[in-house]
Amino acid sequence: MTRSEKITTWFKELQDEICEGLKQLDSLAVIHEDIWDRAEGGGGRTRAITGKGVIEKGGVNFSAVHGPVPEAIQKSFGIGATHFYATGVSIVLHPINPWVPIIHMNVRYFETGADEKYPNGLYWFGGGIDLTPHYADESSGKFIHNSLKDVCDAAYTDYYTRFKKWADDYFFIKHRDETRGVGGIFYDHLNESGESLSFDELWQFQQSVGQAFVPIYKYYAELNKNKSYTEAEKAWQMIRRGRYAEFNLVWDRGTKFGLDTGGRTESILMSLPPQANWEYNHQPTEGTPEAETLKWLKKGINWVG
Repeated sequence: MTRSEKITTWFKELQDEICEGLKQLDSLAVIHEDIWDRAEGGGGRTRAITGKGVIEKGGVNFSAVHGPVPEAIQKSFGIGATHFYATGVSIVLHPINPWVPIIHMNVRYFETGADEKYPNGLYWFGGGIDLTPHYADESSGKFIHNSLKDVCDAAYTDYYTRFKKWADDYFFIKHRDETRGVGGIFYDHLNESGESLSFDELWQFQQSVGQAFVPIYKYYAELNKNKSYTEAEKAWQMIRRGRYAEFNLVWDRGTKFGLDTGGRTESILMSLPPQANWEYNHQPTEGTPEAETLKWLKKGINWVG
């Protein structure tokens, strides 16, 4: 079995494990599976989630695609290779209860064939986990950041600091001057040439990130899923979902990569919420939980401790 085949097999197993964990958390969730093929090569296994318990809409998607490198990707990544292979798992969950946060994870592997610059081909790992509460306060990011710091520290001492800042900068809605949520970690283009770790150590780190997803989401879901909420709080959730959609459609590079490489549109846009609202020039009243939330949507907050 080749290196890419081993990674692909593990990602498929991760999808299974996460789906099983979500079913245990939300017994009312319905998972619909689509097996799809990509004309240029490869395909995937989309698992769309709907329900009336914890999760209103979401997906746990696996893909493994290959084929000619599109010209746009060659220019974007600065490579001359003509073929690529990419595989990974991507997750977004939109809850029913506005006190339960949105969560996102992506873990992926990318490799190319040989070219003049990279005679042995090129590979890298990328991904991360981040949290987007509809309501945020001082405690909102503590559990996810402490959990991800433990994962990072087990791999390399500076990973959490680097990848936390990377998430702050990446998951930033520039036209709103606010972060998408309380962040987490984000990383890309990790390989032996740019890191102090071997391939095996990087792969172990990638696996640890994937395995951190269910415990993190379970913590926040169980803490908040039975809280009562008002129509006004539900309306605020719809506004925050609109912000989430704005980021994914305007700024997210993963969305663009998927569409540029001929990925399955339904799977790529799975990240969008089932409903969202845009209210003209909405300004929450000072002193409300909604106004408090906006104070925490900033870069550089220290959530660890």
